[in-house]
Amino acid sequence: MGRKDSSGCCCCCEWLCGCLFSCILSCLFQILCTILVIVALAAFIFWLILRPNEVKFHVTGASLTQFNFTTNNTLHYNLALNVSIRNPNKRIGFYYDTIEANAYYQGKRFDTETLTPFYQGHKNTTVVNTVFQGQQLVLLGTDEVSQFDSEKTDGVFGISLKLNLRIRPKLGWIKVWTFKPKIQCGLNVPLKSNGTSSTAFETTKCSYDL
Repeated sequence: MGRKDSSGCCCCCEWLCGCLFSCILSCLFQILCTILVIVALAAFIFWLILRPNEVKFHVTGASLTQFNFTTNNTLHYNLALNVSIRNPNKRIGFYYDTIEANAYYQGKRFDTETLTPFYQGHKNTTVVNTVFQGQQLVLLGTDEVSQFDSEKTDGVFGISLKLNLRIRPKLGWIKVWTFKPKIQCGLNVPLKSNGTSSTAFETTKCSYDL
């Protein structure tokens, strides 16, 4: 009696399994591509509807009544700033959960203040105020001390304000992702003496520190 050849059956099964596996992979790939296209299209439509614009920051006022650097490398300062925050968006509000304001002189941070969190509605301008007052050890090199003396003679000091923010956009009742922009403002602040200064402070536009 002859034996049945099982090799043909095995080959046939292997071929069927391979085809089935390829079909499943192909279907999964097509489904994934379809989902990605739908998500990308939805995001594009969402952007077209909202047309989000970046929030604008300006320092609109600055009052510097003390800025002295002593021989023991101590900076005595009293600086008050007004920061205007403009939300130009028609449909998006923002929760400012964290607002950290840092003051720098010649790249050296001399004070940090934490401002009160707030919500800003759409098409709104909010002015926040911060005061840096006290004394801080600041190590300046010879050239930096010379720069300080020159600015003291001119009566105008180059001071930088840096804001570290944690913001949540709000669309209707939906609060979306949190992002953490950094804002930098390079200021030329006149020193007041007996309530007056040699020049007036000019409103300064801030930029995003990427």
